[in-house]
Amino acid sequence: MTEELALVVGLGNPGPAYAGNRHNAGFMVLDELAARMGGRFKAHRSGAEVVEGRLAGRRAVLVKPRSFMNVSGGPVVGAARFYKVAPSSLVVVHDELDIDFGAVRIKLGGGEGGHNGLRSISKSLGAKDYYRVRFGIGRPPGRMDPADYVLRDFSTVERKELPFVIDRCADAVESLLTDGIEVAQNKFHAL
Repeated sequence: MTEELALVVGLGNPGPAYAGNRHNAGFMVLDELAARMGGRFKAHRSGAEVVEGRLAGRRAVLVKPRSFMNVSGGPVVGAARFYKVAPSSLVVVHDELDIDFGAVRIKLGGGEGGHNGLRSISKSLGAKDYYRVRFGIGRPPGRMDPADYVLRDFSTVERKELPFVIDRCADAVESLLTDGIEVAQNKFHAL
């Protein structure tokens, strides 16, 4: 990534009813990054909550859209325009069904894989060439509808491991910002 301001977006749904849901993994990681920055989220005119500061030695803005996941593109584009950040300096942290729980994967661009939050961002941006830090949540058991699965809280077993996975995902974001995508992928894809 270039040295310009990084916009790090976490995807989730607003409100306490959704706080522990698998779909809110992005919000959970951003809360950890905000703690590392020593900042607190504040309402922003873009329709998001933001924290401005330094992350891993770089100027960064953390963004949590106040909209629901499926329409998060508007607040993300609003923040990107306000801070004058190109898609190449945008990092989106999100839950990923196609990756086992506990795994973290990093990629640049590509498809949305049925993730409505990513679809909304890509459509609003008019681009797909932004970074994604993918927080593995695994596939739903049996024939459970994926939409129901992502809107459920992490299981009791997963909750024991959750703080470590959140920490690992936050480390992956910092590595992406400081080391670039290849080094970050080599470091986190091996785990």
